[in-house]
Amino acid sequence: MGEKRVLCVGLVCLDIISVVERYPAEDSDTRFILSDFRRCNVDVSHLVRQSQGEMPCAICLVNCHNGSRTVTLYDINLPDVTAADFEQVNLSPYKWIHWEGRNASEQVKMIQRVEAYNRTCPPSDRVTTSVEVEKTRPEIYQLFGYGDVVFVSKDVAKARGFYSAAEAVKGLRRYLKPGATLVCAWAEEGADAMGPDGVLVHSDAFSPEVVVDTLGAGDTFNAAVILALSRGRPLAEAITYGCQVAGRKCGVHGYDGIV
Repeated sequence: MGEKRVLCVGLVCLDIISVVERYPAEDSDTRFILSDFRRCNVDVSHLVRQSQGEMPCAICLVNCHNGSRTVTLYDINLPDVTAADFEQVNLSPYKWIHWEGRNASEQVKMIQRVEAYNRTCPPSDRVTTSVEVEKTRPEIYQLFGYGDVVFVSKDVAKARGFYSAAEAVKGLRRYLKPGATLVCAWAEEGADAMGPDGVLVHSDAFSPEVVVDTLGAGDTFNAAVILALSRGRPLAEAITYGCQVAGRKCGVHGYDGIV
């Protein structure tokens, strides 16, 4: 069998990107300079629930001069993945499973299933788990106590009373399970993280010369960090790689070729 894969559990959204010279004035007609779909070249598996072939759709207007964006989300209220759905997943092909924090109570059950599976495996076959605590909904905060790697967003950190990535990592680390790693990105200020050794590591941001499109920069950072850690890179190198890839993403339309 080849290299084991990464599984992502959460929401898949189709992003339709339309680039315009400037934000359209009211009652005006505006031609797109460029319109495309989001693509990603990293080979991962996704576990989502779909109904009648539909998925949420985000239509985004990007200003070609400053990279600013206006997003309209069409959400058809698809059901989230449940623990019962996750029971159908064969865990053996995966080396890493990542959860986007959504229906947290169900996701806790999924992670507990992976933990039980890991207790039956030799260390080389165990599955690393990670979670993203992005939304400021208290129900999601229980995910801090689960996952080998926890990504916390700037919004959640500020809602919890922290005003820098370093403060957030040091202050929120006590909610993690023993031995877990906490990562926090802070836009143009870079990212900080702390692993089981208790050493705070930092990476500066890598801003492009011209900001073209910031849509998905946070997800790009998370994906790049997971990719680096899953390949055995040290934590400091992983968050630096995450900042580099996220910065490069902000300088191009879409994701093609950035990882």
